[in-house]
Amino acid sequence: MAFRNRNEAYDISLFEAAETDDKKADKTDNKVLNIPKEKFITKANAKRRVKQMITGVCVGAVVTVFVGIIIQGQVQLTELNQQISNANDTLAEQESLYTQTQMKVESKLSSTVVEEYAQSKLGMTRADNYQKTYISLSDADKAEVAEPDSGNVFDAIANAVAGLWS
Repeated sequence: MAFRNRNEAYDISLFEAAETDDKKADKTDNKVLNIPKEKFITKANAKRRVKQMITGVCVGAVVTVFVGIIIQGQVQLTELNQQISNANDTLAEQESLYTQTQMKVESKLSSTVVEEYAQSKLGMTRADNYQKTYISLSDADKAEVAEPDSGNVFDAIANAVAGLWS
C-alpha cells in the first residue's frame, strides 16, 4: 500500500467548500422535520423502558440476595469459629485441671505414702525373705471352677458343645 504525502487535512479551503454546499442543500431541500423530544417517547419505547427497569430491578434484587447469602454464610462461619475457639479454650482448661488432679492423686497414693501409712497406722512391716515362698506352676496344671449342676437339659447340651471347643 503506497502512502501519499498529502496535506489535505490542513487545507481549510476543502472545508469551506463543503460548508457552502451544505448551505445550498439546506436552502433547496428543506424536507427535514423537527420533532420535539417529547414526541419520541412512544408506547413501544415506554414499554421497552419499563421492561428494562423491571429487568434492572430484578437483577439488582438477585445480586442483593446473593450478597446477603454470602454475608450470612460469613457470619455463621465466624460464629462457628468463635465457638470452636471457646471449646478449645475450655478443653485446655479442663486438661490442665485433669493434670493437676492427677498429680494430687498420685502424690496421695505414691508408694512411699502408702508404705508410711501401713507402717504407722496399721503396724505392718515389709516382708522378709524367710516369709516369702516361691512356687512354680507347670504348663499342664490348670484351674477349674466348679459349677453347680443345673437340671436343665438344654444347659447340659450347651455345656457339652462348649466343652468340645475348649
